[in-house]
Amino acid sequence: MKNNKRIITTIRLAILLFVGISSVLGSCSTAVTTYYVTPKDGDEGDGTKDRPFTSLTAAKRAVADIKEQGNDGGFEIVLLEGTHYLSEPLVFEAVESGTVAAPYIIRSDDGADVVLSGGKLLELDWQQHDGTIWKSSIADVDSIAGLFADGKTLTRARYPNYEEGKFPFGGFAVDAIGPERVAGWENPAGGYIHAMHSGRWGGMHYRITGKDGAGKLVYEGGWQNNRPSPMHETQRYVENIFEELDAPGEWYFSEAERMLYYIPEEGQQIDRLEFVAAQLESIIQLKGSEQHPVTDIYVEGITFQHTVPTFMKTEEQLMRSDWAIYRNGAVLFDGTERCGVRGSTFSLLGGNAVFVSNYNREAEISGNLIEHIGGSAVCFVGSADAVRSPSFRYEEFVPASEMDTIPGPKSNAFPADCTVEDNLIRHIGTIEKQVAGVQIQLAARIDVRHNTIYHVPRAGINIGDGAWGGHIIEHNDVFETVLETGDHGAFNSWGRDRFWHPDRHVMDSLAEVHPDWILLDAVETTVIRNNRFRCDHGWDIDLDDGSSNYEIYNNLCLAGGLKLREGFYRRVYNNILVNNGFHPHVWFENSHDVFTGNIVMTAHQEIRVNDWGDTVDGNFFLDSADLETTRKHGIEQHGKVSAPHFVDALAGDFTLAEESELLEQGFENFAMDDFGVFSPHLKAQADRPVISPVAAAGTFAPGEVVEWQGGTVKPVENLGEQSAAGLDRIRGVLLVGVSEGSWAAKAGLQAGDVILACDGTATNNVVDLLKAEASNKWKGRLQLTVWRNQRENSFNLVLE
Repeated sequence: MKNNKRIITTIRLAILLFVGISSVLGSCSTAVTTYYVTPKDGDEGDGTKDRPFTSLTAAKRAVADIKEQGNDGGFEIVLLEGTHYLSEPLVFEAVESGTVAAPYIIRSDDGADVVLSGGKLLELDWQQHDGTIWKSSIADVDSIAGLFADGKTLTRARYPNYEEGKFPFGGFAVDAIGPERVAGWENPAGGYIHAMHSGRWGGMHYRITGKDGAGKLVYEGGWQNNRPSPMHETQRYVENIFEELDAPGEWYFSEAERMLYYIPEEGQQIDRLEFVAAQLESIIQLKGSEQHPVTDIYVEGITFQHTVPTFMKTEEQLMRSDWAIYRNGAVLFDGTERCGVRGSTFSLLGGNAVFVSNYNREAEISGNLIEHIGGSAVCFVGSADAVRSPSFRYEEFVPASEMDTIPGPKSNAFPADCTVEDNLIRHIGTIEKQVAGVQIQLAARIDVRHNTIYHVPRAGINIGDGAWGGHIIEHNDVFETVLETGDHGAFNSWGRDRFWHPDRHVMDSLAEVHPDWILLDAVETTVIRNNRFRCDHGWDIDLDDGSSNYEIYNNLCLAGGLKLREGFYRRVYNNILVNNGFHPHVWFENSHDVFTGNIVMTAHQEIRVNDWGDTVDGNFFLDSADLETTRKHGIEQHGKVSAPHFVDALAGDFTLAEESELLEQGFENFAMDDFGVFSPHLKAQADRPVISPVAAAGTFAPGEVVEWQGGTVKPVENLGEQSAAGLDRIRGVLLVGVSEGSWAAKAGLQAGDVILACDGTATNNVVDLLKAEASNKWKGRLQLTVWRNQRENSFNLVLE
């Protein structure tokens, strides 16, 4: 099927090339009709470049009129330089479709900067209100959920005030909704509470409806996470409350007064700023059906901005994953074939950028820059109606006696054979925290390749269930992930498909009696290959509950290692796990998992594994102690210890040099320069992941001081250091210094402390400490045994 898809794509490209050549040669059968649109006010023209239309609606109507006359040529709507403000989304239906030979293109003029805005440019008459606060009445806007000026999203009045780089939420406070604070709010109705899930599994959001008779805050919401919980005890903030308008750059809109309040930032001249108020959730929508799809419409070279935040509408349960979803985005595909968005920019958005919903085939999302948005970048989500024996919450399940045992979907209402390629995705999830650079759920054969994804609150790439597999995840560069949440990975998946049961004993019995049920939904193998992943707050690759039918090879994992939990038929080989290793968690009997031929730098970190699948053997260790520790579980009898001889690890080149014995023992090199975007303009903008020194024997010189968790450390190496610390012998890692405000300082650590153990593992040197940290940081904290004042003390270092 995958080969067929690529053949079809090649044929299509050949056809388009032929069409383009024919057009140049004047072939009347492939004539393209072009209409131009200007953002400037004026008399309505005829759509020529000299007399352009003054609205996209007029151009769209002109195309529809010609199509009704039977014209089967190609069509272009070309947008001229400037910002085009829309009063309603542009909705394209099946009757407006293009064809493979004659597509319908909506694009920017050559060399022009074109913005499609879901906002309204405000006409303001600023007056001094009180001290630093300015105000202006607004006659023609009923509500403002997002405000933009000076090329950025402005901050609604909030507590605590926003701090760039502080996670989560740009700052949080335990007293955000405390009684004393609430008492100072005259009328908080219309405000919002944003909080982390109690397990830090994403965010939750609440709308304040007022106060009760006792002055207690009344609110509704919290449905944005499909694993319900109370809001986090400390990680929360409030916004859109007038009394919290106290910091430069903050704003508040009173709907009752129709009054906008704003505190200018230092140096801003308020009368010279253009303020845009978000009004639309979506800008372009392609809406058809399986029977009557929208076909061959492409959007190219346009910037999408100024959509409304949609976090209170994120409530549709996505099967038994942790996600809820709202099916909308700046661009929405719903019932399409061979449609796409190329070479565009999505920024300053309140919700999702691109959403591919329900039936779609061969959608193409390529060459785009997606940044500074409130939700996810690209979502492929099918309909639950296509699922056999669906369940919608973690604790739910269909009784075995009622199980539909026909493999695969029961309808075509899902995205399939789609591509997301060469996109630069960064700084997403500025509001919502259960988001991803690419989200896939209830979909088949989605190619995710050559994307660069970083600075995200949760996963860079997430697959929500096994239905229906066949995805290829390749050549992506994914790092700076799980920055605001926990227990997750740069790549994350779940597989709580119809075979999966939340009760382990029931699950074991079902798998024994009905082994053929395991792949009823994950009918095709998902491949993860040739990627570079880094997660410093979880795992680089995290296959969580039930994830089954995966092949994982040739990946460079820079920090978090690789986790396999509760699944079947995972084959993992020829990966490099830098400064970390393999995390097998809670395996089923007869999982048929394979983990072999990988380079690992810690002992295997098993949790509740009694049956080791088909093979956990033949992996390559850097440290003989790690291999011996692993062998205590009765595995890795053919594991090997050898120096890998990387060509230039500090520069990110983990190619094995010719002298490496691992090449003779079966490890195969893979390209180290083929990760992420390839378009030159995107590549020039993209960051690169941090490359940490390989933590192995000989990495650090005697006496070398190393930075660690906001402090500096070195091994206790001589009698003088032993005596100064009051130790019984030379052992442990000495804290040379601790920076104020660092995680180490917040944990109570001080200069002169000696770390003796981390989560029960002795730390006799810095390498021991780094390896113990790597093995346990996914927990969100490190339990340290520290020598201070002539005795052992316990410290809990929280990794925020």
